[in-house]
Amino acid sequence: MSYDLIVIGGGPAGYVAAIRAAQLGKKVACVEKERAGGTCLNWGCIPTKSLLRNAELYHLMKHRAAEFGLSFDNLRYDWKQVIQRSREVADKNAAGIEYLFKKNKVDYLRGEGAVERAGVVLVKSAEGKSQKIEGAKILLATGVVSRPMPNFPFNGRTVIGSREALALAQQPREIIIIGAGAIGVEFAYFFNAFGTKVTLVEMMPNILPLEDTEVSQTLEKAFAKQGIKVLAGTKVVGAEAHPQGVNIKVEGKKAETLTAELCLVAIGVQPLLPGGLPVKLTPRGFIETDARYQTSVPGVFAAGDITGPPLLAHTASYEAIQAVEGMFTNHTPRKITTFPSCTYCQPQAASVGLTERAAKEQGLKFKVGKFPFSASGKARAVGIVDGFVKLIFGEPYGELLGAHIVGAEATEMIAELGLALTLEATHEEIEATIHAHPTLSEAVHEATGQAFGSAIHI
Repeated sequence: MSYDLIVIGGGPAGYVAAIRAAQLGKKVACVEKERAGGTCLNWGCIPTKSLLRNAELYHLMKHRAAEFGLSFDNLRYDWKQVIQRSREVADKNAAGIEYLFKKNKVDYLRGEGAVERAGVVLVKSAEGKSQKIEGAKILLATGVVSRPMPNFPFNGRTVIGSREALALAQQPREIIIIGAGAIGVEFAYFFNAFGTKVTLVEMMPNILPLEDTEVSQTLEKAFAKQGIKVLAGTKVVGAEAHPQGVNIKVEGKKAETLTAELCLVAIGVQPLLPGGLPVKLTPRGFIETDARYQTSVPGVFAAGDITGPPLLAHTASYEAIQAVEGMFTNHTPRKITTFPSCTYCQPQAASVGLTERAAKEQGLKFKVGKFPFSASGKARAVGIVDGFVKLIFGEPYGELLGAHIVGAEATEMIAELGLALTLEATHEEIEATIHAHPTLSEAVHEATGQAFGSAIHI
């Protein structure tokens, strides 16, 4: 078989690239060793959001039902159904991607792909059968996998990664989570909501260390109220697994040994490099690409997590489209500059652009506007008043430099501010935009006004 484009990997970069190339009239094959949608759809973004929704509802009914005038004689949950629902959600979304392949006439090949040489891909199925296909261009989009701790490997029983955490047959009584990035924080919220004793360990001074410091600190306080033990600024100095659980030695404010039946390691990821023809790598082991997403091998391109940070589904899809349009049209591909980051625990956290910390490090002149959800009528009405909107505006022109939200629906609200950054909006333009009342997004308007002394409700 001969194609205009062969994509290896069917995740947010791979399947999007395949479909976009097909829309441009190209003959396309997408090779995926597991199932369309990749890690994000099958073992990441989508099933975790299903679990977090279950956790949010149960936590609300368990701890705040009376506040809303509700009562239960015997509130219970079915752990197996909680997990099963998340798997069903993932399966339906994967089936949707497979339908889109068929609709766009993309050949979907199940198997492991390796670049034998430029223009030739070897596909080996799970049954061991092999076939060679030819493509004028090849796009590598094989993504990443969870990174184990040195001398503390995953064993699938007492030491697990995020994939295993999504399908636990039994709920753990206690869990230690090492790493408080988005994955660690989301699983900490999920397990705690259902009553598991959670200890969250982070080496950096705050959880979600890439977020604005005030956002991280607000989330830490919320987690403490929920009963999650947060050990920030704490280093793991020793770890051992045994049949009954784990022992984790840590040093922070004090040295101690933590014990639990289960440890989730969420310290980051490592690239999942395709086999076959080697390409040039970055110092961290990701695939190096040029301005057109081409690797060191002519005709072989790469996009998504396999090329390194930011390791996000939406940035992977953006890169894939840029790469494909650069291959087959007169479009000049763009590299990612501004993108939203989202964490879906409760309260949610979302950001785009510079943090206040980064603005100071760059020596920029700026003003900060901040509006607490405790002063928002809509936030009071829905009963979630933790958090705030924080906006950073440059001086002397008043352009938006960064936006940070912690609170209800933060991950939905951030899109407006991403658009504002893309359009280089100023504080005058945001203030001149009428925000509906009552909405949580009114906090964006108020935070803008607060930065320049014109906020009404604070």
